Parts: sequence; C-alpha cells; structure tokens
Amino acid sequence: MPASPSTARAINDRLALRLLQQEGPLTAGQLKQLTGLSRPTVADLLERLTDAGLITVVGESGEQRRGPNARLYGIVADRAHLAALDVRTGGVFVLVADLVGRVLAEASVPIGGETGTGPAVEQAVAAVERTAKEAGADRLHTVGIGAPGLVDPATGDLRDSGGLPAWHRSLAAALQERLPGARVTVENETNLAALAEQREGAARERDTFVLLWLGHGVGAAVVLDGTLRRGASGGTGEIGFLPVPGTVSLPSASDCDGGFHSLAGAAAIGALAAECGLPVPATMDGPGAARVLRRAVAEAAEGGSPVSRSAAERPAGRFLHALADRIVLGAAAVVAVLDPGCVVLGGEVGQAGGAVLAGLVEERLSRMSPLLTEVRASTLGGTAVLRGALLTARDRAQEDLFARPRPHPGR
Repeated sequence: MPASPSTARAINDRLALRLLQQEGPLTAGQLKQLTGLSRPTVADLLERLTDAGLITVVGESGEQRRGPNARLYGIVADRAHLAALDVRTGGVFVLVADLVGRVLAEASVPIGGETGTGPAVEQAVAAVERTAKEAGADRLHTVGIGAPGLVDPATGDLRDSGGLPAWHRSLAAALQERLPGARVTVENETNLAALAEQREGAARERDTFVLLWLGHGVGAAVVLDGTLRRGASGGTGEIGFLPVPGTVSLPSASDCDGGFHSLAGAAAIGALAAECGLPVPATMDGPGAARVLRRAVAEAAEGGSPVSRSAAERPAGRFLHALADRIVLGAAAVVAVLDPGCVVLGGEVGQAGGAVLAGLVEERLSRMSPLLTEVRASTLGGTAVLRGALLTARDRAQEDLFARPRPHPGR
C-alpha cells in the first residue's frame, strides 16, 4: 500500500537528514540528485526542516549561478549536545559533542580504588557537568556510557560483577537524576569499541566480524550480519572466562583468573615480556602493555622482518611470537564457533601490535582452523570505547529529533 502523505514526508525528511549527516552540507540540487525526489518535494522538506530548527543555510556552493539551489544546507549542530563516557576501573574519560559529533570539550578524571561509592560517583558526575559547561552546553540531550561488565538486556543496567568498582553501577542513575531530561544509556565497553571500529576503524566494510579486545583485561564483541549480538544475559564475548591450555587453574563464575584473561590480560603480557628479557613499566594496565608492544615491534624490526625466524631468536621477537601463541587460542575459539571471516585485535594492545602482531596471529590461525579468517589490527585502540559511546549517543539523539520534525520552540 502507498504511504500516507504524512508518512511519506517523514520518510523523506529522515532520508535528507541522514544524507546531510553523512555527506555534510548539501545544496537543494544535490539533495534532489541523491534522493531522487522532485524539486518541489525537496523545497518543501527543506522549508519544513528549517522551520523545525534542524537545518539551516550554512553557506553557498561554488556554482556561478546564484539562487536557492546554490545555498548549502547543514544540520544545526547545537540543536542538541551529547556526552560520552568511558568508565574504567581507575577513573572516567568524558567528552561533550554537538549533534553532528564534533567534540567541544573533554576531560579525564582519575578515581582511586579506595574512594567510596558516593564520592566516586560525585567526582564522575561533577566531571560531566564541568565538561558540559566548558563546551557551552546548557543541557545534555543524550549521554552514552561505556563500562566493563555485563549489561542486563532487560533493564539496561550494569550487573553486579566481581572485581569491578561498585560506583560503576550507580553512575547512570546519578547522571539521570542530576541531568533532568537527558537520556542516559549504558553499554558494555567492548561492544561500543566494535561499533566504533565498524563505523570508523578497522572493520568499516565488514558486516560480520569479531573484535578481540586486548587491554587491561580481555573481551570480545560479536557482530553478525550487521547486528551486535549481546546474548541471553548480555554476556556474549566474556572471553576472559574461556578455559584455555597454558594456565595453572580454571576460571570460576566470579573470577576469570585461570581463563584466557590469565594469558592475554595486561598483567600477563607484562610477565611474559619480563620472561623474555624486555623492560616492563611499573604499571601494567592497557597503556602500559601497549608501550611494551610498541617497543617490541620496533626492536624486532631492527635488521629485518620482525616475523622472520631470525627475529624470533631475539628477545623482542621471542616475546611477539609467544604472545601470538597465546592470543590465537582465544581467536581460534571464536572462529570455530562463529566463522566471522574477520577478527580485529582491538584495544590498546591490538593497536600497538599493529600489522606485525595481527600477521603472527593470522598465520597461526590459518594452521589451526580450516575457516578462512583475516586478522586485522585496531586503528582506534583505546579511544574506540569513547568513540563508540559518542556514536551511540548521537544515533539516539538523532532518532529522537529526526523522527518527527516539530517547530523549534524559538521560532
């Protein structure tokens, strides 16, 4: 059945807004060409979206002929402000952006392990408020939070997870209370990293892939046929609990020690590097492990290929080959079950290892599995969680504002 006039207008409006989001400012003529709509229909939707305060004239094209078609229309970026948070065990990273995703202000706030839940939440919320003020945002429309742990698919809340600070679970509710009218959402950090890698990073052309997060801890995110898979309890990708050979024990329901985490987490990477005779930083978190990887890749490359047999005899090369032996155990497990065709080594460690580490893992995977699988290095690294949180916040704000254009209150 043909769409009603109001439904057709809504479809056309959203199509035009998506094109303006993806392509940047466009003329009426360019919108006509990209949408296939008639000139009167394009003129009508431009007037409607302008009256709604969603788009405005931002300049003129380079055309010689002046007139309505030479005007460049763009989304009104300050129609809504967004916040994105990357919540870590030791603190929180915050950024505030406009409706098109342009970052206006950002901050990093350390929160000590001895800080109580109430003071820790207050520090995090205050950081968001300060960053919003610095960005010139009177109010926040949407807040996206990326955090470690399981997100309950029924409630959208972080579940109680052993080893994670209690203030993580209280943060979303506190932000909702202190930011009236804002839409606050929480997502697992690795899932957000996968979204960012798919939209802006190493998996841009992939509808099916697995992100293997390698940082302070380990995790995985699964994208199948363009859809992020969370599982019945939100636990898809909790690969740190995967039983693997080479550990001294088995993981338990409350502790991933003895699982894949014990082989590929930052602390394990530091211990492996020390065994191979490499210097190790005092703090072995995600950034610390990344420094070890970058140094090892650079040293292994001196005098030839870092993946050659001769390179494997030097400390840095020995370390890289041993680490690849460990990482492939987790990669092979997900490949055997999911056949994703592509595994992205994410997080700070995946990015720091680059093509060298990805190549070593891919070579081993090709010997362990009959399923053809490409292994890629993250291009976003540790920033992927924050980028994913911002992309999610932007998408949800646009869904709300673009759904049914209404006259702007100031018009």
